Amino acid sequence: MAGHTENEITIAAPLELVWTMTNDVDNWPRLFSEYASVEVIERDGDRVVFRLTMHPDEQDRVWSWVSERVVDPVARTVRARRVETGPFQYMDIVWEYAETPQGTRMRWIQDFAMKPEAPVDDAGMTDNINRNSRTQMALIRDRIEQAAGERRTAAAVAD
Repeated sequence: MAGHTENEITIAAPLELVWTMTNDVDNWPRLFSEYASVEVIERDGDRVVFRLTMHPDEQDRVWSWVSERVVDPVARTVRARRVETGPFQYMDIVWEYAETPQGTRMRWIQDFAMKPEAPVDDAGMTDNINRNSRTQMALIRDRIEQAAGERRTAAAVAD
């Protein structure tokens, strides 16, 4: 049995700002609270390969892995996968973006399976990902909405 999650949030900001900020992998440690660092390994057009390192967990373990992201700026989607899978047999993520009357809807769809020796099974990881996705999405929403407000203020002052 594989794991599957779908989470979304609406951000009161223009699509272009949401797209730009969430696809600026170099700045993810300032956008997400869980990442201590990112190291870009390779860039090739719309594809980036990078290492993410998390802050230490409750047992002082530091988790790190390599991922690949391919952005499709026309369709406003991103396909990502873990290259170094760690406790996962596989982990694939699709990010979808859409304009709405309230701003930009950002949706994450994650499909994965845990290795038999992983410290958590598919159901447990589904719960973890759902909980963490909601937390990180709310933080991202708040940070992007703050940036959008700062841009509006700066534009108003410039007028």
